[in-house]
Amino acid sequence: MLCSRARVDGYRSALEAADVVVDPDFVRYGDFYVQGGYGHGLDLLRRPDRPTAIFAGSDFQALGVMRAARELGLSIPDDVSIVGYDDLSVSEWIGPRLTTVRQPLREMATTAAQMVFSLARGERPPNERIDLATELVVRESTCPPRPV
Repeated sequence: MLCSRARVDGYRSALEAADVVVDPDFVRYGDFYVQGGYGHGLDLLRRPDRPTAIFAGSDFQALGVMRAARELGLSIPDDVSIVGYDDLSVSEWIGPRLTTVRQPLREMATTAAQMVFSLARGERPPNERIDLATELVVRESTCPPRPV
């Protein structure tokens, strides 16, 4: 899915901007649902070189990763920080509250509707692709890594 690739590209760009080498062994692909996050979370968190943080492609996947971490006896965020994507309302109601990337859903819907109406009138939209800014919402599921 195009949005999935964009999220992975954003993950890679953020790591590169922080001078962190992207290790492809830590990248997993799946759906945007809890079960996928749970399975991939178990896989990553059972590694001897387990990550100190996991960025999930959706808040639902992040919920699955959180379950995996708890089952393995890990503390969130002390042992592993977890970040989701979408800022679903459930993100504020789980414990710890989930750090996530908020999408401007209302603006996305308005822009899409305007484009559809333009097409219906026979007009060609000036841009067929529009990128809207996202926002990192920092909550309780993340913290700086412990010193080694």
